[in-house]
Amino acid sequence: MFLIAFPLMIIPFVLYNMIAFLLNISFTTELFNIPLLSGRSMAVSTGDMLLVLAVFLLYVEILKATRLGTKAIMDHVLSLVLFICFAVEFLTIQAAATSTFLILTAISFVDVIGGFSITIRTAQRDLSVERVEGTVG
Repeated sequence: MFLIAFPLMIIPFVLYNMIAFLLNISFTTELFNIPLLSGRSMAVSTGDMLLVLAVFLLYVEILKATRLGTKAIMDHVLSLVLFICFAVEFLTIQAAATSTFLILTAISFVDVIGGFSITIRTAQRDLSVERVEGTVG
């Protein structure tokens, strides 16, 4: 799988920086409205769409964390480096001091912690299965 050893959370990170620094668009800019059954409509902003993308990518990252191997370990290390980049940018750069970027940083943190936790649990399960198979035969 070509997505292994590539942290997908870099996509929202790069998109945020492109929107904030190159396009100079506010994250509260309304992109479209969704009509609701209640008769009202919900405005969807640039920041909302970026967060939805990040949540979907977090799901894919969690699925990737179930695989074992050296590529998976490298993926976790790169995700940790990316989380550090998120945190440093949030703390030091004024254009990143938004609620959208804070939530993206939190999603990146969940990616790191979730990835390591799932990998450890999967490795423990595989280790116990190998012990049972080794003692039977």
